[in-house]
Amino acid sequence: MKRFTSLLLVAGLAAAPALAETAMDTDNLIRTRDITGGDIYTLNGPMDEDTWGNWEADGVGPDWNDIGEIEDIILDRKGQMIGVVAEVGGFLDIGDKHVLLPVEDIRLTPLDDKKYVIVTRKTEEQLEAMESVDEGWWD
Repeated sequence: MKRFTSLLLVAGLAAAPALAETAMDTDNLIRTRDITGGDIYTLNGPMDEDTWGNWEADGVGPDWNDIGEIEDIILDRKGQMIGVVAEVGGFLDIGDKHVLLPVEDIRLTPLDDKKYVIVTRKTEEQLEAMESVDEGWWD
């Protein structure tokens, strides 16, 4: 009986990691906490639709301009990402504003294995000219 119990214990311990694993493929998933608070960069010039449609990067470019911070990620009720709320302009939180960058105007770019930045095809001037988003709109 001791031998049978020991065998069951060993089999249970061997199976535990398999039971603890998730069936979800996490290699291509990104958590919002790895994005919010990150920087927003501009490429310092407008980009046409064709070029932007095929553009991607594996890190921050040396000539990119850090223009703001990712305040929030906006999803619709179906869970589709609509865009990000960006804090742009100002200095030390004085004179800054929040704008909604639609998903078609941004690209998610890895900063390292755990953090991401947003790159936009909009210029700093275009962002500062955008209408402000009232952060209380969802209340």
